[in-house]
Amino acid sequence: MKILYLVHRLPYPPNKGDKVRSYHLLRHLAARHEVHLGSFIDDPDDEQHLPRVRELCAGLHVARLNPRAAKLLSLRGLLTGEPLSLPYYRDAGLQAWVDASAARVGFDAVIVFSSVMAQYTRGLAGVRTLVDFVDVDSAKWRDYAPEHAWPMSWLYRREFSRLLAYEQRVARAAQCSFFVTENEVALFRELSPGAPLRLAALGNGVDADFFAPQPQRAGPFAEGELPLVFTGAMDYWPNVDAVSWFVQDMLPALRERFPALRFHIVGRSPTPAVRALAGDAVNVTGTVPDVRPYLQHAAAVVAPLRLARGLQNKVLEAMAMARPVVAAGSCVRAITNVDQPGLVAADDAAGYVAQLSALLAHRDAADAAGRSARDFVLGAYSWEAHLASLDRHLEATAC
Repeated sequence: MKILYLVHRLPYPPNKGDKVRSYHLLRHLAARHEVHLGSFIDDPDDEQHLPRVRELCAGLHVARLNPRAAKLLSLRGLLTGEPLSLPYYRDAGLQAWVDASAARVGFDAVIVFSSVMAQYTRGLAGVRTLVDFVDVDSAKWRDYAPEHAWPMSWLYRREFSRLLAYEQRVARAAQCSFFVTENEVALFRELSPGAPLRLAALGNGVDADFFAPQPQRAGPFAEGELPLVFTGAMDYWPNVDAVSWFVQDMLPALRERFPALRFHIVGRSPTPAVRALAGDAVNVTGTVPDVRPYLQHAAAVVAPLRLARGLQNKVLEAMAMARPVVAAGSCVRAITNVDQPGLVAADDAAGYVAQLSALLAHRDAADAAGRSARDFVLGAYSWEAHLASLDRHLEATAC
């Protein structure tokens, strides 16, 4: 098939949650079809990876996006009445490329990754369209509002209502819309009562060949320290909130019992608030060339996410590296509804302290639980198994 694939961020390198999913989707499609990719670059470091992306595509158009300028331009939405997310990702050059490619190639299908990219499909009536929402993005803004003072709280509530209405229009027009978990599907249905929507869950996977412990891999930690690790893009507000909460409310109690403990915040673009956490007990790495040494040699991995839903790649990757993980209950339930050694739920500061203390006090048992976590991921979270359902939806006449 000749497929137009529209993604809001260049799907390579797969170094953050959305890019992991969009890259594996691209690789899956490119192995079977002729793919024409339209995307944005919002990080100049990604320019070096364009040759790798071109290898996978029959056609490619990349629009450069300056996040600071895009935020200012997005305020046009206050005048037009649309969600601010749409003008943020609006580019005349990308739209012209889509229109010209559609006329020249004659696409058999369109796959939209993130609802904001659906704005580029307005001239493609009659072409089968599948939309990967991943998460219910509008609900994210609803969740942010109570955590911020006015006027940001008002702006976030406005974005929730306007973006939800847009998501509903996109879903009604699509032949099928995907979310990363059944819980996200249920949430979107709950927010869209009575709407005739064609929805399905399309789960994440993990590259367990890449994320695999290797005996010869050197560790990045100082001799004698007890390392706890958090991974993620550190300019993403739920991650900033998670590590700030952990350092303030959990780390002191853990250090009192385990003086050698050190918390490592591993991820690109740490905000000033994250950098301010650095000290004797906290290491803020910024971008690292390879996250695997940090995961493999961690005593445990923690994901205290209060404002994130869906399937967290950071948790699956840590499990694939055979490390025990303590994470928010919502993140654990998105992965499995049964007790799984090596994946422990906590929902308040006392719960995190208790669960991590148990792991740190019994290292042999923790290591065994980590190995069990890897076995679970190998059996349940293959990318190919999850993405096979996409092939069926591409070829079907209904979702």
